[in-house]
Amino acid sequence: MKRSFRRALWATGAVVALVAAGAPLATASAAGSVTATFTKVQDWGTGHETKVTITNGTSASVATWRIEFDLPAGTTISSSWDADVTSSGNHYVAVKKSWAGALAPGASFSWGYNGTGAYKAPVTCTVNGASCSGGGTPPTTAAPTTAAPTTAPPTTAPPTTAPPTTAPPTTPPPSTGGKKVVGYFAEWGVYARNYHVKNIHTSGSAAKLTHILYAFGNTTGGRCSIGDSYADYDKAYTAADSVDGVADTWDQPLRGSFNQLRKLKKMYPNLKVIWSFGGWTWSGGFTQAAQNPAAFADSCYSVVEDPRWADVFDGIDVDWEYPNACGLQCDSSGPNAFKNVVSALRSRFGSSALVTAAITADGSNGGKIDATDYAGAAPYLNWLMPMTYDYFGAFNAQGPTAPHSPLTSYTGIPQQGFWSDAAIQKLKSKGIPSDKLLLGIGFYGRGWTGVTQTAPGGTATGPAPGTYEQGIEDYKVLKNSCPSTGTIGGTAYAKCGSNWWGYDTPATIGGKMTYARNQGLGGAFFWELSGDTSNGELIGAIKGGLG
Repeated sequence: MKRSFRRALWATGAVVALVAAGAPLATASAAGSVTATFTKVQDWGTGHETKVTITNGTSASVATWRIEFDLPAGTTISSSWDADVTSSGNHYVAVKKSWAGALAPGASFSWGYNGTGAYKAPVTCTVNGASCSGGGTPPTTAAPTTAAPTTAPPTTAPPTTAPPTTAPPTTPPPSTGGKKVVGYFAEWGVYARNYHVKNIHTSGSAAKLTHILYAFGNTTGGRCSIGDSYADYDKAYTAADSVDGVADTWDQPLRGSFNQLRKLKKMYPNLKVIWSFGGWTWSGGFTQAAQNPAAFADSCYSVVEDPRWADVFDGIDVDWEYPNACGLQCDSSGPNAFKNVVSALRSRFGSSALVTAAITADGSNGGKIDATDYAGAAPYLNWLMPMTYDYFGAFNAQGPTAPHSPLTSYTGIPQQGFWSDAAIQKLKSKGIPSDKLLLGIGFYGRGWTGVTQTAPGGTATGPAPGTYEQGIEDYKVLKNSCPSTGTIGGTAYAKCGSNWWGYDTPATIGGKMTYARNQGLGGAFFWELSGDTSNGELIGAIKGGLG
């Protein structure tokens, strides 16, 4: 279990026309056209943030897109993300990044930029050679394809019998409206937890995920290295435990979870896998990595892109707990260390790879977010994941009791700035684009024993018993052993006997996803897959809530 302590809303009514003054606003439903709209997200006078959304209103998949536009005098783009942007004077060209997939009929994709000066709408705009407001002929770059299903998959678990050994299905996962659903798979889960890659499929979770974070690789000595070679690539799987029902052989070149992930990706071609390095236990090596970021990046590239499993991974994730602050160890590398490390990783892995980061969610004044230049690092990252959980728990054995993942503050909360919205607003106020932030969800509870008070704020005598670790229990256990009896701060809690637990339920996750949509966030992520029910209740709430 990774333990982590951790301004403005999307402007409403701010979508502006993309064509000459007086032209009507483009609508996403312009029949037979690919359209693009610019949305003012923030404007602080000397600068602004803009979100650009491309929508495929045609009946065929659009393989690529190219937007050309002119900005008025006095407005320039200073930085951009999720598109390759070039300029000549005030004329800009934005094209799809190589890692971005084709746009299915009716689908949308967003990229963004920060600009200098006050926000001003473009004076001209074309997308794939036609007006951004629609009405032109469909682009010739469209490639026919079958649209992804738009209905959510069933929430009941698929049959647990091994599938036939014929080729696996290649149905892509349903659309999540462009929002990311990112889940951690813990490499050690294959032991006592008996949770394997196959379970991601049989639970229905694979059809709802956009990305899997494989946790963790090691950083000891300031270099990336294997975390658990047996679990990663050596463990032999029987036919019954294998994703596709085919048993491993003694002489095959790759076994373990890596080979199972390869099989899962064949079943779900749109699913991406990112290898996460660090975590609570293995973050100590980042301090040395910061002394020579290029050497660290080289070592990571060698591990992630090892020819034996290079096709399994689509990028690298940095889980440094915490740069220029204290976690299990303390780091004093300075506020620029994190930016230097992720910049080196981006340089080494290139623009086509995913480079992401799990970061602190400490929204307090002078806290861990303030200790590091996360905004300076953001341009090198596809997205950032503030770990908006583990704010409170039985690591303070006597309490006060408090849910570990509050969305908002409430009267009596033990520490100011220790709630999800505080972290999101602080990160946004520093200039990090909203759609580069994902909201964190815990698929587990934290609890105390020796508690007499039902409401939060009670005293305790120590951590409540847990299946694998004191003070922590999976949602799939708690939903039956200690059902929720109340909510506070946008999350749930329960008192059963002398035990008190705080955790998220499908209902509270639904509320958090509404928040994520309203804030314009890029989606959600969670720790970790094995905590969910066998039919994926919690991931279903995430996927359904993001819409």
